[in-house]
Amino acid sequence: MTTVTVWNEYRHERADDAARDVYPDGIHETIAEFLEDRGFDVRTATLDEPEHGLTEEVLDDTDVLTWWGHEAHDEVENEVVERVHEQVLSGMGLLVLHSGHFSKIFKRLMGTTCDLKWRDEGEKERLWTVEPGHPIAEGVGECIEIPETEMYGERFDVPAPDALVFTSWFEGGEVFRSGCCYRRGAGRIFYFRPGHETYPIYHRPEIQRVVTNATAWASPVEISEPSFGNVPEPPESE
Repeated sequence: MTTVTVWNEYRHERADDAARDVYPDGIHETIAEFLEDRGFDVRTATLDEPEHGLTEEVLDDTDVLTWWGHEAHDEVENEVVERVHEQVLSGMGLLVLHSGHFSKIFKRLMGTTCDLKWRDEGEKERLWTVEPGHPIAEGVGECIEIPETEMYGERFDVPAPDALVFTSWFEGGEVFRSGCCYRRGAGRIFYFRPGHETYPIYHRPEIQRVVTNATAWASPVEISEPSFGNVPEPPESE
């Protein structure tokens, strides 16, 4: 069984009435609940726990880590970022959600600013499936329409993804690469844009389907341990 750690800053839901109304127990509990319902072994972790809830023991027992952060990226300890980074390179999957694009770990893995345009006016979004054969798009359909959300627009300063699964269009005319797949070392990474703290986006079944598919896709796969360093000359062929 795939073991998932759902990480969340858990600041907005405690301080902002609008966020608390949508996610009274925190975004992490909403995500954890639907992932558990779909057969994953799930735990949660939050910013204000010791070591942000991401101890060596927790990460060693995590197949996929989901990450939601927004207003406190700088409070994440560099030691924990390094710990997560090493786990991803060693094969742990990582799902970076919405404003997690500015997290230390995502910027470290991408090697860019991960900056973008944004506007929060409750606009309609159409999330188009542009790679329907990808496992993350299984059962999703051609388009997901979200009636109210925050706009993210290009330029999105990330490397070209290995696979682009979803592209968004917003009422203002902006577009955005909203479902980006990467590999770093042995780990699989998926960035998924929808998920603002004051809109009930993670309650939507089609969004839950994407997150569930992405969790399965990002799960570690068995690979041969690579060898590095100096090697002796090969024997002469006869």
